[in-house]
Amino acid sequence: MNIVVDTSVLIAVIAGEPERDALVRLTSGADLIAPYSVHWEIGNALSAMLKRKRITLVQAATVLKVYREIPIRFLDVDLELSLRIADELGIYAYDAYLIECAARHQSPLLSLDRNLINAARQVQVKVMEVS
Repeated sequence: MNIVVDTSVLIAVIAGEPERDALVRLTSGADLIAPYSVHWEIGNALSAMLKRKRITLVQAATVLKVYREIPIRFLDVDLELSLRIADELGIYAYDAYLIECAARHQSPLLSLDRNLINAARQVQVKVMEVS
């Protein structure tokens, strides 16, 4: 089974956040997929942590090492369709890419982002949540 994962899920796992164990259990045995944008969002999230002095550059390098070990298949998305989704739901393109990816591959979306989960449900994309 494919599961579309977003940046919030990956950061929670690689940073050892409280949801980590539940996320690992939910994805165990699944194939993780994501739009290419998630890869760049990881860098953006880490740069924000650096800027806020929440992590050091050495810690960021360690986090990236762990991130590289997660087997994720990155996929292209339809930009025009993604922009239609963004417009329809009033969301950013990055969130629309995840919804488009999940819809295109008929795969559930796993996220810790409430707004993204709610938007995905509006267009009948199946979501998985940590309980």
